[in-house]
Amino acid sequence: MSRPDGAKLSHVDEEGAVSMVDVGGKPLERRRATASAFVRMHAGTAATLRSLPKGDALSTAQIAGIMAAKRTAELIPLCHPLPLAHVDVRLVVEHEGVSIEATAETTAQTGVEMEALTAVSVAALTVYDMAKAVDKEMVVEGVRLLEKIKGPA
Repeated sequence: MSRPDGAKLSHVDEEGAVSMVDVGGKPLERRRATASAFVRMHAGTAATLRSLPKGDALSTAQIAGIMAAKRTAELIPLCHPLPLAHVDVRLVVEHEGVSIEATAETTAQTGVEMEALTAVSVAALTVYDMAKAVDKEMVVEGVRLLEKIKGPA
């Protein structure tokens, strides 16, 4: 299916059937993608997270994001399983929330942006889960791809 400008959905054919994209003919290339998200919360909730012993408050969310990136193909039906070379998830407690950034890297025939997006999404949900008992008004927002790079393997 295509838009009037000619752009097409990569996972949908002209008849509307979904399928996994065939990347078999594409060369192996080094690929990196970075995504971000933000968990908005009351300033007091952020202060509580900030006051916990270093590493304890956000370590669970960091590990959850890394694990999620590694399982993206199991969560998103048409994603290719990728051999991830590196996943980095960083969380920073700010005045009114937690900013999250994840970078995923691979050498493969397809991009790694879904892995980066999955990592920040699951890390954000984990922060939400950890703080939901004290803040019923938290919002996960701004999940987006910041950068997608490919180059020679």
